Amino acid sequence: MPCEAAQVSEVEQVLRSWDGPAGHSVLQVPVPELEGFVRARTAHYDAGFVCDDPGYVHAHVTALGPFVPEPTEEDLAVVARIAADTLSFEAVLGEVAAFPDGIIHLLPAPDTGFRLLTQRLGAAFPDHPPYGGRYGPPSAVLPHLTLDLASADVDVASTRRLLGDAIPVVTRAQRLDLVWYESGRCRLMRSWTLGGRATQ
Repeated sequence: MPCEAAQVSEVEQVLRSWDGPAGHSVLQVPVPELEGFVRARTAHYDAGFVCDDPGYVHAHVTALGPFVPEPTEEDLAVVARIAADTLSFEAVLGEVAAFPDGIIHLLPAPDTGFRLLTQRLGAAFPDHPPYGGRYGPPSAVLPHLTLDLASADVDVASTRRLLGDAIPVVTRAQRLDLVWYESGRCRLMRSWTLGGRATQ
């Protein structure tokens, strides 16, 4: 599938409008059931954002990002407490949609678990609102899994066809990952089991 525009995440789009370091950290919930699709689309656009770390999951729902650039042990302890107090939850990903900026995505249903996690993290880190505050307070952020970016050759219909019978998919949110997102340096920094302890 040809492409005329480079794929960028919503977080990356926000970062490109700021002055500062190229990379940033993100707290995200991995969705391993869609890893093959998202990893392949990422590689199609920019292999620099493909991570070979087996623990790094490209398919995810962002919980809070950009996060603290260099989180302290105190910051990590706060995230650990929130993860430990958040029970694992289930959602179905099947509805393909697009934002006005062209980001093609899947909407989880129900999205309550993701919303509550973002709200709790946003309240704990008010200096780091979701997407830099571009879309309002944490309660206003729409949980979603980014799939692609609209272009002359990519739209909701073509993305749905490409997904085929990969959706709908039932996923269980079991983990909260802290990742570093930067071309050539993407990596998993820390991971916590929802309702449990840090796994890395």
